Amino acid sequence: MPGNSIGQRLVLTSFGESHGKAIGTILDGCPAGLEIDDKDIQKMLDYRKPGTSLITTQRKEGDKVEIISGVFRGHTTGAPITMVIWNSDQKSRDYENLKTKLRPGHSDYPAMIKYNHFNDYRGGGRFSGRLTATHVMGGAIARKLLKVTLGIETNSFTTQVGKIEMKKEINKKMIKTIYQNDVRCPDDKTAEKMKIEILKARKKGDSLGGVIESITTNVPVGLGEPIFGSLESDLSKAIFSIPSVKGIEFGSGFEGSKLFGSENNDLYTINKGKIITKTNNSGGILGGISNGMPITLRIAFKPASSISQKQSTVDIKTKKVTNLEVQGRHDPCVVPRAPPVVDSLVALTLADHALMAGKIKPVL
Repeated sequence: MPGNSIGQRLVLTSFGESHGKAIGTILDGCPAGLEIDDKDIQKMLDYRKPGTSLITTQRKEGDKVEIISGVFRGHTTGAPITMVIWNSDQKSRDYENLKTKLRPGHSDYPAMIKYNHFNDYRGGGRFSGRLTATHVMGGAIARKLLKVTLGIETNSFTTQVGKIEMKKEINKKMIKTIYQNDVRCPDDKTAEKMKIEILKARKKGDSLGGVIESITTNVPVGLGEPIFGSLESDLSKAIFSIPSVKGIEFGSGFEGSKLFGSENNDLYTINKGKIITKTNNSGGILGGISNGMPITLRIAFKPASSISQKQSTVDIKTKKVTNLEVQGRHDPCVVPRAPPVVDSLVALTLADHALMAGKIKPVL
């Protein structure tokens, strides 16, 4: 399966399947000398994995990272960094009836055709959301690299679940509270409403989608390689590697299409000797290049496809329409587990571009 790697100078390769022995990451191109501890990676993985709440899957994976290579005496060596997580809580029997019955909303059918029925269908195999843990392993290192060298920070959080939206504009105080509730929404009152909606959907055997917002600060001017390697192009490519993502917008996004140019343009000014813009409708990117303002994006997630309600489908063996009830342990809403994944992919993309631009040296 080609397409398992992303990046040019900082290259992440993902491997493994949902119900295989292990999943893992090889991160190549990380500069030598970065101080790295298992805890730096484990913290991000713990944010991604399901908790004890009923709003996430009840599959209990420890997601404990093991660094195989590329780190010696607590620092990166410049060699490829290989990390693995050993799978331990698979229930593959839940997928036996999916050998012939196609799950609505899943990649079963196109994957089956593309790989001539040799694809691993258990838990979605290579197409499972579980593989986002491989993004997080590499992204945790990229995130620290950006913080240490350039002071860049990315914070992603839930702003919408179903029809429940966070109306407040986030501030520094709220950013510190992102992981203090189950839905990863920095506004407690909205978070509680979101949780209630997810539990209602779960009770009905249904699911909900939502929106993640991401803000990255302290980005230097000039990252991006137009035309086909623009910052927006590469960020979009990375974000669309997350299962369930169906849309992305930068800055004012689709709302900006309703404005006049005089309303949407970001006017330049000077603050403490630094050139900035009064507004940030561009989302920190102009012409595919970072302009020094915060990079802001919003990501739309569809409702999780695995639901316990009876649905109509096709049995490829009998070539007849039949019914299917999906068994197994699934998220009624994937959005609460997405913020660390978004953080990781944004960090990987920005670190890759910072290395290309010479903002980060091969040896720290």
